[in-house]
Amino acid sequence: AAEQAQFWRFLECVLFHCGPDVLHQNSNLPRAAFFSPLQKVMLPPNTFQGKVAFITGGGTGIGKGMTTALSSLGAKCVIASRKLDVLKGTAEEISSKTGNKVCAIQCDVRDPVSVKNAVAEMIQVVGHPDIVINNAAGNFISPSERLSANAWKTITDIVLNGTAFVTLEIGKELIKVRKGAAFLAITTVYAETGSGFVLPSASAKAGVEAMSKSLAAEWGKYGMRFNVIQPGPIKTKGAFSRLDPTGSFEEKMIERIPCGRLGTVEEIANLAAYFCSDYASWVNGAVIRMDGGEYVSMAGEFNDLKTVTEEQWDVIEAMIRKTKGS
Repeated sequence: AAEQAQFWRFLECVLFHCGPDVLHQNSNLPRAAFFSPLQKVMLPPNTFQGKVAFITGGGTGIGKGMTTALSSLGAKCVIASRKLDVLKGTAEEISSKTGNKVCAIQCDVRDPVSVKNAVAEMIQVVGHPDIVINNAAGNFISPSERLSANAWKTITDIVLNGTAFVTLEIGKELIKVRKGAAFLAITTVYAETGSGFVLPSASAKAGVEAMSKSLAAEWGKYGMRFNVIQPGPIKTKGAFSRLDPTGSFEEKMIERIPCGRLGTVEEIANLAAYFCSDYASWVNGAVIRMDGGEYVSMAGEFNDLKTVTEEQWDVIEAMIRKTKGS
């Protein structure tokens, strides 16, 4: 019993007093060096030639990255959000880069009438979409006891209601003309687990995932597929200004990601392009986590043992061998 107590005291000391630098002491390279991101588009040229893509929140961040990837692969892209001036600037920038025209349509996804008008305009200008990406989002960190009813409504209106309004409006129009499409929703890792301090976002994103899986089962008969990407931390100006306004959380995020770095917009864009392509025509109702291993790193009961050194493992192993009984 005395030896067991000594062992557990030693293990507690190791787990709670080892610094993060211990992680790399047996390696000459930081983890990120092994997992450097590729910046190029993955799929073959003209993968989306002749296809129409509708992307909400397409003016900035991940939405802009996905639009750029799809446009570079031949898609006619329509980006939609409330800020038409930002959209137009992004559309012109992407068009000049890819050589394919990108259309900007003003749309407040929180308003069903605005959504209906935007969808009608899209159909009139470029036709019915083959690809629909629900990327519009809103989020900020706050203790839940500080949330007002308006704060809750603001986030859930954009994320959950906005995704529903866009999906249902476009879906009904596609059913009328007997045309299929690939739908993709961008959620987050904590939609699956929940998370403190982002309660409205976690709740709304979980609803989006339930919606996608429900429609994957129901609307497959109409030729529609519904899939979800859960990105881990991707550093974009819009997101980090509300989720890490002081800049103090970024280092902690990287420490807990086994791949040793944040993700990039281009990586999400490549996965999104695959999901929306004919290469993924049998992928329906899937929810894919893309986070460098952050989720599983935080989930494992004993994952903090990664801070233990070789010398400390020698001591631990010797103590375990001397422990008697079960």
